[in-house]
Amino acid sequence: MTEYERSHTMPASPEHVFDQAANVGRMGDWLPEDLHVRAEEPPVVTVHEDRFDEDISALLRARRDQMRLEWGTRGQGGYTGWLQVAGIGSGASEVTVHLSFFDDSHDPGEKAVGDALDTSLRRLEEQVRLRVDNAAG
Repeated sequence: MTEYERSHTMPASPEHVFDQAANVGRMGDWLPEDLHVRAEEPPVVTVHEDRFDEDISALLRARRDQMRLEWGTRGQGGYTGWLQVAGIGSGASEVTVHLSFFDDSHDPGEKAVGDALDTSLRRLEEQVRLRVDNAAG
């Protein structure tokens, strides 16, 4: 098993950050560009991975009371992950994303995963900023 984790600070309340991250219809705005999530019957989603050009059945659970998203592939056992939002005061939040790959064929490698996590967290921050700015003005 291989695990990766990244954290990023965002200038918004945990509720704003979590609401943006947990919106299945808007996940494409911040997830890696080669992943596409389509809601099915909650908590079931379909994840299309461009790298393999295939649809994978997965579970996605949003636990708002814990400010946590959890996901994982169904049946294949390839990977799981979570996203945790924590308030750090002054209206800011820290977002941590953790991925666990159980099958080496699903693990694209440390550099690719690290770059994807960093880019995704920056894209999530952009979406959060847009939402907060639009709500304020």
